[in-house]
Amino acid sequence: MMMAGAKVDKALETLVYAALPHVAFEGWSQAALAQAAADSGLTMPQAQALVPRGGVDLALAYHRLGDEKMIAALAAQDLQTLRFRDRVALAVRLRLQDADAEAVRRGTALFALPLYAADGARALWGTADAIWVALGDVSDDINWYSKRATLSAVYAATVLYWLGDDSLDHAETWAFLDRRIANVMAFEKAKAAFNANPFGKALMTGPLAFFDRIRAPRDVQDLPGFYRKGL
Repeated sequence: MMMAGAKVDKALETLVYAALPHVAFEGWSQAALAQAAADSGLTMPQAQALVPRGGVDLALAYHRLGDEKMIAALAAQDLQTLRFRDRVALAVRLRLQDADAEAVRRGTALFALPLYAADGARALWGTADAIWVALGDVSDDINWYSKRATLSAVYAATVLYWLGDDSLDHAETWAFLDRRIANVMAFEKAKAAFNANPFGKALMTGPLAFFDRIRAPRDVQDLPGFYRKGL
C-alpha cells in the first residue's frame, strides 16, 4: 500500500515547472511562486489555491512529481534479470537522474528548517514507500516500517552525496549508493542469521513477540503523527 501524497494535477505541475528557473535564485519562496504564476498566466489567488502554504507546498509538489516520474521510469524497466539490491539501486538512480540539482538543494535547505522538518520527513518517507510499492513489496508487519525507514536513510544520504558530486555522470554517487545498499544487505543477512538460531527464535517468541502484532497502516491517516478528530 502506498502512503505517498495524491497525484499532482496538471495545473499544479505547470506551476511547479514554471517555478524552477526562479527557484535557483529565490528558493522555494513566495517570490518564486509569484513569478511562476505570472509565467503560467495565473493570478496569485489562483496560484495560492493550488499551493495554500506557498513555497513549501510548491517544493512538496516538485518532490511528488519526481516520485511519479521515477515510478513511470521503473515500470518501463525489465527488472526480472536484476538482483533485488540492484532493483533498489536502479530506483534511486531513476529518482535522481532527471532531478534539478539546484531545486533539490533549495528544497533540502527548506526542509532542514524546524518549521518544515516534518514535511520533509513525510516527503522522504513517501519516496521510500513509492520505491517499495513499485518493486512489489507486500509486507504487512514490522518489515513494512523497517524497509521504508532503512531506504529513507539510504536515499537521504545519497541525495546529500549527489548534491556535492562533480564526478562524470555522478559515478561516485552511484558507487556510494552501492556501498550503502551493501551495508543494508549485510545487516539483513545478520538479522536473518539471528532469527534462525535458537537464541534468536526464543527472543522472537518471548520478550520480543509483541513485534508480531505490528501491522502496516491502512491509509495515510493511520500513520504516526496524524490525529483523527473524534478519536
